[in-house]
Amino acid sequence: QVQLVESGGGLVQTGGSLRLSCAVSGRLFSSSVMNWYRQAPGMGREYVAAIRWSDSRTYYADSVKGRFTISKEKAENMVYLQMDRLKPEDTAMYYCNKDSSIATQRGVWGQGTQVTVSS
Repeated sequence: QVQLVESGGGLVQTGGSLRLSCAVSGRLFSSSVMNWYRQAPGMGREYVAAIRWSDSRTYYADSVKGRFTISKEKAENMVYLQMDRLKPEDTAMYYCNKDSSIATQRGVWGQGTQVTVSS
């Protein structure tokens, strides 16, 4: 059974950067896709970015394209989300997710890590 643990959230000023980490325990198959989602207070959960475990191909929501970078370290079973040029609207709880596809809102979830961007 795969388990996910996120870390790296915090408080940052507008324009700042944070790097989120997702530690994956359990086996990931080549068909796995690792997603990052976020959920702001009072809002639904929103897809942010994804990476295919097999070939590291990446995908991004339009709202973060050019500012966020998803990556993985296969040997250590880690997934990262580098967030640059942060905006107040990026404030949310960020969740790591393991699925077999992109942005389906299914699969295995971590407990989340809070990101707060002050204006």
